[in-house]
Amino acid sequence: MSKHIESPQHAELIAKVKEVRAAAIEHTRLAQELARERRRLIDTLLAEGFSQADLARELGVTRQAIQKMIAAGEDRQRR
Repeated sequence: MSKHIESPQHAELIAKVKEVRAAAIEHTRLAQELARERRRLIDTLLAEGFSQADLARELGVTRQAIQKMIAAGEDRQRR
C-alpha cells in the first residue's frame, strides 16, 4: 500500500528530501573528483622520487593513509 501526499506540509517535506538527495549526489561526485586529483598529485610526487613514507610525514598522516588515498582515487570500472 502506498502513501499519497496528503497535505502541503507533506509535499514540502518530499521536496526537501529530493533537494537534499540531489545535494548528496553532487557532493559524492565532487568527492570522487577530488580523490582522483589527489591520486594524480601523489602519483606525480611518487614518480619524482618521494616515498609513501615521505608523503605521509609531510601530510602528517600514516603511510597506510597514503595507500588509502591512492586506492580511493583509482578509477573504478562501472558494472
